[in-house]
Amino acid sequence: MNIQADTIEVFFAKSGEREAELRQLDAIIRESAPHLKPELKSGMSITMLGYGLVPYQTKSMKEPTTWPLVAIAPQKNYLSLYACVVSDGQYIAEKYEPKLGKVSCGKSCIRFKKLEDLNLDTVRELVGEIDERHVAGEKLFGM
Repeated sequence: MNIQADTIEVFFAKSGEREAELRQLDAIIRESAPHLKPELKSGMSITMLGYGLVPYQTKSMKEPTTWPLVAIAPQKNYLSLYACVVSDGQYIAEKYEPKLGKVSCGKSCIRFKKLEDLNLDTVRELVGEIDERHVAGEKLFGM
């Protein structure tokens, strides 16, 4: 679900039936990670609401860009919570996966069909860890 939006409010409004769940997840992230500024980010064929844009460049990229430490996005059949951070030698989403609830995890992506499938206390803990480490100036990605 690629949403074309210039503002966060338009992003939510164009999320259709997922709007209320995205707004609730947004509130949890903002509360748990007050130092990660929310901004819209387009890339990899989706628009997402990102938090904590930081400089990012892979070896194959000619120009550096920015990428969010945390992001949320509606998909056709599920919601995605991206946590693009490494913790203790593994991706943080994988580290927290056993406590996240009824989800499917990739390295940085937590997918769930509805918000009630997600353990919100664990999301608060995960996002809070990212916020604390960001404020401390830790290197958050790259193995």
